[in-house]
Amino acid sequence: MPESTPTKAVKRAVKATVENAAARVAEKLAEVERPAIPGTPGSVTPKVAEPTRPADPAPPKPDQAGPETRTPTSVPTDASQTDVGQQGRFLTTSQGARLRDSDHSLKAGERGPTLLQDHHLREKITHFDHERIPERVVHARGAGAHGTFIGYGNARSVTRAGFLAKDAETPVFVRFSTVLGSRGSADTVRDTRGFATKFYTDEGTFDLVGNNIPVFFIQDGIKFPDVIHAGKPHPDREIPQAQSAHDTFWDFVSLHTEAQHHTIWNMSDRGIPRSYRTMEGFGVHTFRCVNAAGETSLVKFHWKPVLGVHSLTWEEAQLLAGTDPDFHRRDLADAIESGAYPQWELGVQVFPDTDDEMFGDIDLLDPTKLVPEELAPVQPIGLLTLTHNPTNYFAETEQVAFHVGNLVPGIDVTNDPLLQARLFSYVDTQLTRLGGPNFSQIPINRPHAPVNDMLRDGFHQQAVHGGVAPYKPNSLDGGCPFFAGGARAGAFVDVPARVAEAVKVRANPASYDDHYSQARQFWLSMSPVEQEHIVAAYTFELAKCFEQAVKERQLLALANIDPDLCAQVATGLGLPAPDPSEPLLDVEPSPALSQLGAVWPTDGRVIGIVVDPQGDLGGIGEVAAAISDAGMVPLVVAPHGGKLPDGTTVQRTFAATRSVEFDAVVLAGSPVPAPDALVVRDGKAGEDGVAALDPRVVLLLQECFRHAKAIGAWGDGVAALELAGVADAPGVLTGEDPTTVFAELHAALGAHRVWERFGTVLA
Repeated sequence: MPESTPTKAVKRAVKATVENAAARVAEKLAEVERPAIPGTPGSVTPKVAEPTRPADPAPPKPDQAGPETRTPTSVPTDASQTDVGQQGRFLTTSQGARLRDSDHSLKAGERGPTLLQDHHLREKITHFDHERIPERVVHARGAGAHGTFIGYGNARSVTRAGFLAKDAETPVFVRFSTVLGSRGSADTVRDTRGFATKFYTDEGTFDLVGNNIPVFFIQDGIKFPDVIHAGKPHPDREIPQAQSAHDTFWDFVSLHTEAQHHTIWNMSDRGIPRSYRTMEGFGVHTFRCVNAAGETSLVKFHWKPVLGVHSLTWEEAQLLAGTDPDFHRRDLADAIESGAYPQWELGVQVFPDTDDEMFGDIDLLDPTKLVPEELAPVQPIGLLTLTHNPTNYFAETEQVAFHVGNLVPGIDVTNDPLLQARLFSYVDTQLTRLGGPNFSQIPINRPHAPVNDMLRDGFHQQAVHGGVAPYKPNSLDGGCPFFAGGARAGAFVDVPARVAEAVKVRANPASYDDHYSQARQFWLSMSPVEQEHIVAAYTFELAKCFEQAVKERQLLALANIDPDLCAQVATGLGLPAPDPSEPLLDVEPSPALSQLGAVWPTDGRVIGIVVDPQGDLGGIGEVAAAISDAGMVPLVVAPHGGKLPDGTTVQRTFAATRSVEFDAVVLAGSPVPAPDALVVRDGKAGEDGVAALDPRVVLLLQECFRHAKAIGAWGDGVAALELAGVADAPGVLTGEDPTTVFAELHAALGAHRVWERFGTVLA
């Protein structure tokens, strides 16, 4: 796979393979029944009365799956997912003794003290007291899903990794996360996101542990504690939670200017993704790959979302942190449950493995640098599809353990000093978090390749090892296990990369000294609307800092990125804009860095249908069906719950919804203020409105309008647009025929938002 632009023949071949892979996934999942509206809490529909007739445990929902059932040493079992969960119809102790009561402790008389001999009480309380394990220091808040990866087979010239072979299908588990916040923080904070993928290959487990930003704050892993300590809440007050808008973060990045490139990505719309489904992923580091002939290449891994890259507006992110702090994990789970399976293509940038490990003037071992896609195109090598939600969050998403050192034959590491530190840190942290060295035997972490590691004992040993000679060499166990011998026997062979003869130093190469050129390139690559958002983000974050010196020092860094950026932020802070302290470099913009300007699929989008129960309900069923047929989710929004006069089920009420829940809104009516439109009952009813239209609908429309979302209306709904003051603007679509209005709205959704509504040029 050359690093030059692929030929048309190669592109056609890859396209055919992609279509074949997508068709295989779709065929496998076509028979799974999916609900029209996701969010069902369980697989059993409850009744009002408490069930009293003994019944077996409820099965998982159709959208749920667990780890493949294997022994601790990776032998597949015939056990189903329900076989490894709770069993039997009756409540028992942990040892299987049936219980007749779990509501009352054993006492010396009805009003007497509780007795120490109550073994069930002690077991129940003791287990509860120890339910929690230490959360991750970083990436504590996460969401996960099971899926499958299908290789395209076009990476043979780069790597011999078997899971990338043509049509090779590999189970995966993916965990998305935020970096700074605790497990209880909100999903939509401005932060870097983790994108970690565990490939259960038949050659061993491969973990691609990356982020949604292709560069990192630091160049050397020894500084990782520093940047995290700076970004975490202040140690005296434990605030602010899950955000960088505070003094210690900006103190660090303004002093440690190698962080400026990552910081400008974080201040862009990339810091607040619309969904995990519309988020890019990057391996961050440069890896060394080796093919079957022993030839090596340097590569960078990329995940490209099929739905395109899409972000929240800052106001949406703030609203969601209050109205639905679980927005991203809910969005992921609902999309999978409804059959809108998230997909990403795995791609690679390929570079010659030269002695200097440079690509032009870009140091490939510097994790604060990227290689523009115009110079090294991202070539797709496989398709990831997430198909099932976890059955149990703790057992799967919380206990999954990733490690950048989980490698397979054909993929090796480089001397990137940040990557080198991660090779140590990931194993070390699991020892405390998961209680000992046997965390790889937890079901979600069990490899799908045979395990004979000679590792013994320790906390939570689940295997029952045989033999008497867990050492090499031995004869008492017949010499087993044997060495694989080489690459032909499937062994992992460390690439014999040359290690330069040098003295021991604590230093970086001179190529690491450029801290501003790529941050400047990122700024110049943004569309005007994206630049506006970056200015707003810097201004907001720095305004939250108490110390003037921190603000002034960061403005010095911004001046070295772009004087106009610096001047606009300085104006917002009421400070003078400093002059650059370094020459401004002449860099070419990289169009691949911008999120805007293309058209993407709309699968899984949520469309609100605002109705007036007293008005004309014609066309609602047709539009809802058209939305579902387009792979999206229709939610009927009315003044009250229950059913409409025509039998339509209401999914949301004016009191219980907000604009941020929807990707677009259509109006089928113009509802007058409902009986509950009282400020004392619903704060949203306090917005300025008009007597002829429910104030919650006015707020909904005005928020959708200023968040640049598409809005459609027909019939009386057109009058509602005029009453709310959002008519006659780009992306506000009206007509007499409901299905025609929806067709136009569907086309507008492909561009994510309607930024031209505000006269903003996209390119």
